[in-house]
Amino acid sequence: MSEIKIPIYDPRPEIAALRGEIDAAIKRVVDSGRFILGPEVEAFEREVAAYLGVKHAVGLNSGTDALVIGLRALGIGPGDEVITTPFTFFATAEAISLVGATPVFVDIDPRTFNIDPALIPAAISERTRAIVPVHLYGQAAEMDPILKIAREHGLKVLEDTAQAFGGEYKGRKLGTLGDAGAFSFFPTKNLGGFGDGGLLATNSDEVAETARMLRAHGARRKYENELLGYNSRLDALQAAVLRVKLRHLDEFNQSRRRVAQKYGIELKDLGWINLPYQAPDSYHVFHQYTVRVSGMERDSLRHCLAERGIGTMVYYPVPLHRLPVYSRPGVSFPRAEEASGSVLSLPMGPFVSPRVVEAVVSALREIGT
Repeated sequence: MSEIKIPIYDPRPEIAALRGEIDAAIKRVVDSGRFILGPEVEAFEREVAAYLGVKHAVGLNSGTDALVIGLRALGIGPGDEVITTPFTFFATAEAISLVGATPVFVDIDPRTFNIDPALIPAAISERTRAIVPVHLYGQAAEMDPILKIAREHGLKVLEDTAQAFGGEYKGRKLGTLGDAGAFSFFPTKNLGGFGDGGLLATNSDEVAETARMLRAHGARRKYENELLGYNSRLDALQAAVLRVKLRHLDEFNQSRRRVAQKYGIELKDLGWINLPYQAPDSYHVFHQYTVRVSGMERDSLRHCLAERGIGTMVYYPVPLHRLPVYSRPGVSFPRAEEASGSVLSLPMGPFVSPRVVEAVVSALREIGT
């Protein structure tokens, strides 16, 4: 196998561009001696809340914790059912299971890869308590019908916004349309830290207060524990780095969209590649640039690209209902299964140059001839 010369994501150009600001932010934290929560995290929470347009932003240890704590803060627990998509990262369903609830999968819209709202009502039972839509690859789930269904049935909505920080639906920031939004700051994300990190955004005072308790062992005040919680506090060093990156997020998301536009222009005449669909009411921030491969074996294509030094990824090769932990005989979601066998994510990031796009496209053309 050849050395990968064009990785699917390379954080180093972004770090280099912001190096002076990041170094100063890290030094500020080191000099302060405050490394967990504290003023740096509080400042980041205020800035994120202002950016998103919500009352509360609660910094947490990871995106997975944001889902778990978000569900618990919304009152979801043992015996409940939560509707979500089978075509996403495992953590979405895992968080539902970890709070004692049962994930109920609903198939996807084949255009957007997000949950299909038209299929949700048939999955609602007397035990259903919430819906967790995922804004996959940076594109908004179709929130208006999802929220309408939730209102009609008295359900909570927790948006999984791990891949879509800065994305919008009808002019509103993703993660702010439901009862709460869960975010991840894993280093590869649009707003990525230098390690794990997460956040819960909400307009509910009660949800925010419960989330702050749960992140600190269920206590409002130290040694006065009221709930069984977690150690899920955001590190000050991560907050400092994220504060720097937040100032540049819109610029970098626009750069991602320019990269996507370049791909679209260069690939539009390749009939065996289906380009990403962009919903007209969604501001897609392209966490991934994911195409469908048709008329060619996807994994063979990926191997051929790797031989030419081009990195790709499959998000996700196994839909959640086919994983051993959730697999049940006779259960099938054909759209998610088809997507798992055909999607391929190409190199993407705010610093992917036109020359890199052209190299990727050239390799695809060569392989396809």
